Amino acid sequence: MSVQDRPSPASVAVSVRGLTKRYGDVVACSNVDLDLRRGEIHGVLGENGAGKSTLMKVLIGLVQPDSGTLTVDDARVRIDSPARAGALGIGMVHQHFSLVDELRVWENVVLGERERLDARHARGLVESIGEHYGLGVDPDARVGDLTAGMRQRVEIIKCLRRDPSIVIFDEPTSVLTPQESEQLFGVLRLAVERENKAVALVSHKLDEIRQATDTVTILRRGAVVEDGPTARFDQQSLAQAMIGRAVSLRGDDAAALGATDIVVTEATAASGPVTAPTVLAVENAVFDRYGHRVLDGLDLDVRAGEIVGIAGVEGNGQVELADVLSSLVTLDAGTVIVDGVVVPTGRAGAMGTAGVGMIPEDRHDAGCVLDMSVAENLALASVGVGSWLRRVDRAKNEADALRLIDEYEIRCSGPDAPFHSLSGGNQQRVVLARELSADPKVLVAAQPTRGLDVGAIEFMGEQLRAAAARGVGVLLISSELEEILHLADRILVLHAGRIVGEMNRTDADVERIGLLMGGVTTDTTTTEGEADA
Repeated sequence: MSVQDRPSPASVAVSVRGLTKRYGDVVACSNVDLDLRRGEIHGVLGENGAGKSTLMKVLIGLVQPDSGTLTVDDARVRIDSPARAGALGIGMVHQHFSLVDELRVWENVVLGERERLDARHARGLVESIGEHYGLGVDPDARVGDLTAGMRQRVEIIKCLRRDPSIVIFDEPTSVLTPQESEQLFGVLRLAVERENKAVALVSHKLDEIRQATDTVTILRRGAVVEDGPTARFDQQSLAQAMIGRAVSLRGDDAAALGATDIVVTEATAASGPVTAPTVLAVENAVFDRYGHRVLDGLDLDVRAGEIVGIAGVEGNGQVELADVLSSLVTLDAGTVIVDGVVVPTGRAGAMGTAGVGMIPEDRHDAGCVLDMSVAENLALASVGVGSWLRRVDRAKNEADALRLIDEYEIRCSGPDAPFHSLSGGNQQRVVLARELSADPKVLVAAQPTRGLDVGAIEFMGEQLRAAAARGVGVLLISSELEEILHLADRILVLHAGRIVGEMNRTDADVERIGLLMGGVTTDTTTTEGEADA
């Protein structure tokens, strides 16, 4: 008998019945029922804003429901704090890291403990958990020096150190590579099989749900629309239940359907003209960070009306390139030219004034102000140097916000809604609307679909293509190779801070791109010869 077929009530670790949570007029969860069983990985699937995170925050004690009941191991409970959840054996790995960069791994793991600090014991704890679950990480490493994947390991170890019997993972792969994601799923399966834990995997990614879970509950606009054994659903049925309509699947989801090659059709191959003027040029860019050369003579150009994709393993200069084009850092050497004019780097507002729009990798860190309203965040692009001397035209800001909310289908209660009250997908729409409404010459999109559901990914791709069709030069920086192959007219491969390969999408060789991403810088002929040998 398969795991999902076991009906024994004793196997139910957490039971949720009739849970409802409202924020003003917005119903985040509406009469939700959910059972988490021991020995299962239970997928909770839904688009951005569907109520997934709210539901999990109720289980961890961060949010109190307006109505409904919670049962843990057949006992009705009230979870009014994370401490109470911990006492009940519930742990959570949150979507956004809660680590202190300046502290070492072991210090982060024991942060908040009330017992007397024992550094040797803490280091041993990190090592033993890492060995048990295959999550090896140096206890003495400074967290700020770790990759996103290694930071995720630290977050998981923080959760597992209390040995919870019920573990919630909220969008755990939003910053992970496919290889790191696969390893994480192996860890989850290990926890379920060895420890008989109940695991909830919250995600908007269809392939993750199908590959990693035993059962699935699908939320749409706060309500459960489907649930049952994961094997009962295919990609399209999951997507349609999640979004409420048929969705064009691509990227990871297309690959999960068995696609081994990216098929370029007329709909996906709207290339910018080869003779179009160059709107962005980065020449011999050099930048050192913490004594390490992260941009090492980088050269690239983007023409009007084309999408140029930057492919590469994270940590090879993508963040620093985006920082340069955001005016956040000053190059040690090299030049940035926008529409024929040299733009000084590191000067606040200079890139924006020159016509560079930016969708940052982390919208919370650099793309918005969480405590401002939607209208105020939409108006940020119009705030320039010396703007403190001008009166704010609130009526115009509100009218512009209403127009953009409608045009970009931003789901919110209105222009005055606090930005932090929006789902991640709608926050990203606000950033996109703001940057495109400023009529940029260049749009830099850094990891633009990270953390988005299939519907929002589809919308983002349409908007980037539409911008290119209007003559905007788009620089797409993404760790998702499938996304670059799907959207980019021209592909540049970034490794160790420099461009090591370039090709048009129609001529793209996935194997060669992979070699270049790994540092194999031979030309096409040499690579093919080595393959033949």
